Amino acid sequence: MKNLILPIRFGLVTSAVLIAYFLVLALFNKHINPAFSLVNAAITLFGIYEAIRLSKLENPEAFSYGEGFKIGVVTGSIATLVFTFFFLFYATEISPSFLPALLDNIHWGFKSNIGMIVFVVAIMGLSTSVVASLTVMQLFKRSNNLA
Repeated sequence: MKNLILPIRFGLVTSAVLIAYFLVLALFNKHINPAFSLVNAAITLFGIYEAIRLSKLENPEAFSYGEGFKIGVVTGSIATLVFTFFFLFYATEISPSFLPALLDNIHWGFKSNIGMIVFVVAIMGLSTSVVASLTVMQLFKRSNNLA
């Protein structure tokens, strides 16, 4: 359990930053533009980086590639799940006009509903978490280079 406290804490903080960023975009009515979701990847990457960095600092002798990857994926998954539930709540309860405006802005060309959009948000977040964890671990892995 002690090993999961750090990624849970950083996952919750990362999700809070993601939610705050979304709400700031909503103030300026920019949350319907999917291009701004690229910043979500940067926020998630930074949260994962900090969780892995702190984990390596706390226990450098027990730190391994697998342990760091696990910490990154758990951190990103928690951030994604909390943000996805917030997104669902926002789109259904706080601003019901958000989803039609988002779909009009995307121009998908087919009918969609809240379930599909929430699923896409969750899958994008989880895939970002895996890729960000693999990327960050390139910085923190032990090198076998002798030179």
